[in-house]
Amino acid sequence: MSAAEADINAKKALTGWRLTLVRIAALAFVVGLTLGLYLYRDRVRELQGLGYPGIFLVSLFSSATIILPVPGVLFTSVMGAVFNPFWVAVAAGTGAALGELSGYLAGFSGQSVVERTPAYERIEGWMKKYGQWAILVLGFIPNPFFDIAGMIAGALKMPIWRFLLFCWIGKIAKMMLFAYGGATVLSIFGG
Repeated sequence: MSAAEADINAKKALTGWRLTLVRIAALAFVVGLTLGLYLYRDRVRELQGLGYPGIFLVSLFSSATIILPVPGVLFTSVMGAVFNPFWVAVAAGTGAALGELSGYLAGFSGQSVVERTPAYERIEGWMKKYGQWAILVLGFIPNPFFDIAGMIAGALKMPIWRFLLFCWIGKIAKMMLFAYGGATVLSIFGG
């Protein structure tokens, strides 16, 4: 069975009330997760004491919020100065990519979480034209629009594996810059 046939079979399996139920559950999960992380953001910072798993979790949680900002790249820079920057980037990039599933699921739910602004329309055009390459580039560039790109990817039913793979590559590349940047700043100014 080809990848296209597998995608068609997966879409056929979720129809009618089952699809509606999955969409409602996905949206409820995303809204609950976002509110919980925003309300307990100070507790999330305590995870840094866990080393690489803590870096993974902080990055996961900071990327799982939709629209509400929880800074993750600054944490990655600081941890890059403390731990091996390569592994910090891998842990942070992996956590960030998995955290972005919240936006994807919000889009998959079929519910509009954001207004259709000119920025939304522009990103939607990029997603339709460039697909996974738009995810990779937007995942690499520090910007507030990746949540929108994830929602659009979910709404356009981009295969989840493709979304995660290209998001992961972009996020690790971005986290490499921040982790090595933090390590460089420490070596210049800290000794």
